Amino acid sequence: MGRTLKYDIEGADFRVAPEALAGDGLAKAFAPDLYPPLRLTVDLGFGRGELLLALAQADPGAALLGVEYSFKRVLKLARRLARTELRNVRLVCDTAEAIVGDRLLPSSVAAFWVNFPDPWPKKRHHRRRLLQPAFVRQLALRLAPGGLLHAATDHEGYAEAIAEVLAGEPLLENLHAPAAFGLEPPERVATAYELEWRAQGRACRYFAYRRTRSAAVA
Repeated sequence: MGRTLKYDIEGADFRVAPEALAGDGLAKAFAPDLYPPLRLTVDLGFGRGELLLALAQADPGAALLGVEYSFKRVLKLARRLARTELRNVRLVCDTAEAIVGDRLLPSSVAAFWVNFPDPWPKKRHHRRRLLQPAFVRQLALRLAPGGLLHAATDHEGYAEAIAEVLAGEPLLENLHAPAAFGLEPPERVATAYELEWRAQGRACRYFAYRRTRSAAVA
């Protein structure tokens, strides 16, 4: 018998409805704990939330927005977050495409993290992959000048596709150039899945790009 999902949250509930993020909703969501201008980092598909919480703990003055499509994962992290002293994290249950495309303002994000998105390995499913040219353009436009896009995958075929897509976005500069990606993990907390895969000897590829040009000259 599986565990019963507990819906109660003992403490503050830092979940935010997607529609509440429209316009200046993001600033309101972080008040009164943080006030504009926000130094916003967005973790797309935070999974179990290890990285999101670590980033929030390391920089209490930064605003951390975690986006996850799984209601269960959002609820579990909200319950875990309520047991901490952290007040700079907000969680939203929605797709990455919807939040980035409809809820985040241009040039408003200091950093995006996209760790190990579903590789959809079958060719007929490649169109479902998250890091497609149109979505990467949206990410680039939401980054402030100098803002960072971090991505990682353990799937060789997806790594090649990501490298091609990111290299084709003129608003982004590859920080691993002339290599397409790095093989050593960045200085951050590893996710649970990442540790499992590395223990199995699976190679991980790490991408780091920086927003350079303004939208006006794109």
